Amino acid sequence: MVRTGTYSIVARDPDTGELGAAVQSHWFSVGSIVTWARPGVGAVVTQSIAEPAYGPRLLDALAAGAAPQAALDALLADDGAAGYRQIAVVGPAGGPAVHTGPACIAFAGHATGDGFSAQANMMASEEVWPAMARAFAAAAGPLPARLMAALRAAEAAGGDARGRQSAAMVVVPASGEPWQRTVDLRVEDHPEPLDELARLLVLHDAYALATEGDDLTGEGRHAEAAERYRAAAALAPGNHELLFWAGLAEFTQGDREAGLAKVRKAVALQPGWRELLGRLGPDIAPGAGAVHAALELR
Repeated sequence: MVRTGTYSIVARDPDTGELGAAVQSHWFSVGSIVTWARPGVGAVVTQSIAEPAYGPRLLDALAAGAAPQAALDALLADDGAAGYRQIAVVGPAGGPAVHTGPACIAFAGHATGDGFSAQANMMASEEVWPAMARAFAAAAGPLPARLMAALRAAEAAGGDARGRQSAAMVVVPASGEPWQRTVDLRVEDHPEPLDELARLLVLHDAYALATEGDDLTGEGRHAEAAERYRAAAALAPGNHELLFWAGLAEFTQGDREAGLAKVRKAVALQPGWRELLGRLGPDIAPGAGAVHAALELR
């Protein structure tokens, strides 16, 4: 038995087809229990007196062609503890399916909308899940930002009656291999898990830009790569890794002084970068040798 007094949301992005789930709870490592998603198949949350098996089993049923409601009904029918469960599932089309068992600890309930379901149990207020639904429906931007808006609204409405401890978010693409993730973040134990999740989401976006920069470098599109690295470093200005790669890219593109300044700052924050400069070949980091030589001369 896993007891997770929790608020969560499952949703589908109507524009991209991405599927996602997000959660916060006063329970350690809530993301290892509650949130499940598979590209092109669905997103699931399983909470209250949680049975994690609902996650993979519902996703398997959806992948085999079952509708969310039929899949959920079939599993609940064989569950002697169904009254204690709170489960929601959304697929790549149609509405969500959700179940809040009558034995879920108050305050408990759910609210659904176009392609999403917000649900909560053991809450400080009955306003939590309606507030989540309103916030998600009103939010603009990519799916992770909208999921985050729903979590923030839940907390503002009172949140978990016990307080805060952990949070998680998973977003998967509209198609792809089962292991592919657009976002997969967990805050296992933190006094302000939503603030930490938001910080990690910004860092995730920064590293996604850096990854694009790596891909562009591999294609020989160095000017575009430099733009991505620069944007990544700007999103996470205290991160010496992103600062280092942005500096290398700027140097390679001809802005030698600005590039050297960034690399020098990265080396000051983490001296190991100076050693690494001498190991990077031109296929991985064009200009690394010249930057290394310039630093050695100064």
